Amino acid sequence: MILLDASFNLSNVDLSIIIFYLIFVVLLGLYFGKKHENAEDYFLAGRSLTWPLIGFSLFASNMSSNSLVGLAGSGYYDGFSVYSYEWMAVIILIIFAVFFLPFYLRNKIFTIPQYLEERFNYKVRAYASFIAIVLNILVDISATLYAGGLVINMIFPQFSLLTIIVGLAIIAGIYTVSGGLSAVVYTDAVQAVILILGSGLITVFAYQQIGGWEAVHEITDPSHFKIVKPLDDEALPWPGLFTGVLLIGFYFWGTNQYITQRTLAAKNTRQGQWGALFAGLLKLSILFVMIYPGAFARVIYPFAGLDDDNNALVTALDGSLMGLDSIYPSMLFDLLPTGVLGIVLAGLIAAMMSSLDSGLNSVSTLITMDFYTKAKPEASPKKLMGVGRIITLVVMVIAVFWAPQIGSFPKLWDYLQLTLAWFSPPVVALFVVGIFFRRANEQGAFSAVIVGFLITVALIINQVSPFLSLPNFLYVAGIHFIICCAVIFIVSLATAPPPLKKVSATVYTLKEFQRESRSLTDLPWYKNYRYQAIGLIVCLLIIIIYYS
Repeated sequence: MILLDASFNLSNVDLSIIIFYLIFVVLLGLYFGKKHENAEDYFLAGRSLTWPLIGFSLFASNMSSNSLVGLAGSGYYDGFSVYSYEWMAVIILIIFAVFFLPFYLRNKIFTIPQYLEERFNYKVRAYASFIAIVLNILVDISATLYAGGLVINMIFPQFSLLTIIVGLAIIAGIYTVSGGLSAVVYTDAVQAVILILGSGLITVFAYQQIGGWEAVHEITDPSHFKIVKPLDDEALPWPGLFTGVLLIGFYFWGTNQYITQRTLAAKNTRQGQWGALFAGLLKLSILFVMIYPGAFARVIYPFAGLDDDNNALVTALDGSLMGLDSIYPSMLFDLLPTGVLGIVLAGLIAAMMSSLDSGLNSVSTLITMDFYTKAKPEASPKKLMGVGRIITLVVMVIAVFWAPQIGSFPKLWDYLQLTLAWFSPPVVALFVVGIFFRRANEQGAFSAVIVGFLITVALIINQVSPFLSLPNFLYVAGIHFIICCAVIFIVSLATAPPPLKKVSATVYTLKEFQRESRSLTDLPWYKNYRYQAIGLIVCLLIIIIYYS
């Protein structure tokens, strides 16, 4: 929902801070662009990343502008249940670090779908890569451009939405094309720090404005603060956490090139695992720095009812009406002093840039390494780097043209979640069964691709012209996943077993666990990522229990 009636005034000091930040980001990207010599440098930062860079980059790439705006709106109207998407990500990152990342790094893959070729065959890899490219362009890049454009358009209404979208794409494109993953990761690290500090400042100033939690509790039902909702909840029933939320989250954090590419660039397995867990730790903060402000806003901006389309409206300080998506930017301008406002707005723009640069770089990597290298296997590393830069520019143009079309969908959140729920179950099934079921073979995997794709098409058609009454989309995603897994099992058991060579390097076994355990014995406990994972789970349980 777009702002209905508001006026934002930006001082010269704040505007200067934002301009300085944008120039700094572009120059940083150009600086790293001079250091690339081959495709591995460009796409995977020379496989030299350490855990702080990986963790910050994972976090920053995930938290786009629509996340900031959407989480605050949900914290105001829907309650704390939206945090389920965040705490589930912590569990998924732990599973990813323990079971999946070691195999990705051991096989020295450039793309996540490349693992599926090592495990099954190229056809399966090509399908997963194609789905990832489509989702990256339609969901990750275009949606970020659209949502980011809306927010900036609220602040600078003198510029059209399309002008802002083009401007964002050009800025992100310049340093991504030039600097590759190195530019993405280092700028993400800066942006993550600004994002967390800026969001934290909003929480502090909002808390001071309302005078304490009591003001919120006086006007809010206790169920609003519960993270896990009951079975009869229409939006997020608790079983849906373990069907749809877990499934979509695993696709996003464990198999999506958009996110996982920086873990492939880890200096070694240990740095990659630490980085994933550090990202999980940062995710825990989202409740306090992004959802809390929405709850505090219930006091600052009283609820004003629903409009004709059943969308929630709130009352701004000047008495005008605005939508939920306007709460976060309104809090920035109403609560923050000059100078601090510029820094926090830079953080908001940082969130957009992080998502854009990650999306552009990941699609470039997928197309270059999964398709171009198959057509041109003789291409030199420098040639691949050049092709990757051209692809980044082309993808940027496509996203710019598609982004405004997203406005024709009723709700941005529905667009994002439904698209992921339609396409991701078959891909997740391929990775999960491939890692843990030794008997799974290429015939079973390709059969699941066909069945899964047909189900995806049927679900899209049913959305456009309903012919079936379906349950909550979170349940449908789980059923889709189970069907694909069943197909892999049945067809694989009915055909010849896979070659031992494929299985030995790509399937998780008890021996793998024992081998890793021996490698961890020489480390002090605080450097053992398993103890770190346990500590992370304890922190997570404390939060969930407290808000149950």
